[in-house]
Amino acid sequence: MATPAPDANPDKKGGTIMGGSKAATTTITGMMGLTGFAWLLALQSLGELMSRGLSLPFPGPVIGMLLLLVALRFKAVQAPVAAVASFLLAHLSLLFVPVGVGVITHLGLVSQYGLRMLLVIALSTLAGMTVTVLAMHFLSRKPAAPKSGPNH
Repeated sequence: MATPAPDANPDKKGGTIMGGSKAATTTITGMMGLTGFAWLLALQSLGELMSRGLSLPFPGPVIGMLLLLVALRFKAVQAPVAAVASFLLAHLSLLFVPVGVGVITHLGLVSQYGLRMLLVIALSTLAGMTVTVLAMHFLSRKPAAPKSGPNH
């Protein structure tokens, strides 16, 4: 049975926790990722339950995202969700594979409606950016300072 090779730099703590092995670190990181994924699924499911059970006009994932926003104020949620977010962001490009396959599969529809779809995407992006700019402009305005003068 082969023993794992020691780190090239024994003083370096990158990848280990308190001098532990890399396998122990991977297990701890993996458990954090699974815990974070469980948080995401639980909050989305709770959002679905609230949406359907209370007949709310919002989709369950949107409610789940709002619940996640509230839950991220707690340390017990922050670290695990950060771990799974890092993992998902590192593999984000894989999420585009089904879209690419769908485009290739329905190439006839893309050639028929492609220009219209491009126009709709451009206009909706422009509308979204405009609303975002206006909202940021409205929210970032400083309230007018009260005037201090002889009449006040």
